[in-house]
Amino acid sequence: MSLLSELTDIAEGCGLPVETGVFSDEPPKEYLVITPMADTFALHADNLPEFETQEARLSLFAKGNYTQRKEQLSKALLTADFVITDRRYIGHEDDTGYHHYAIDVAKLYGLEE
Repeated sequence: MSLLSELTDIAEGCGLPVETGVFSDEPPKEYLVITPMADTFALHADNLPEFETQEARLSLFAKGNYTQRKEQLSKALLTADFVITDRRYIGHEDDTGYHHYAIDVAKLYGLEE
């Protein structure tokens, strides 16, 4: 399984429409955009990595109160063994009416031979 497919499953399990990179359809009241950020071999020894750390940002957009959805997503991510590296309110988009809240995550994946 990959980072993007796991995150998509989590978002859909929380009842959130989700896309990668940009939301291309007519945006609903709440939605999630996944932005891949990094794929690194930060944790390895003996010159060959055995694991890859994959990281992404989940951007939650909500026209109303986003706090319950933020907590729901955070719990689902932690239950699925994701590391939450940052959570922050980005701001209110006055032109669209959406609150933007970001959750950055990372997860280790074993390299397949």
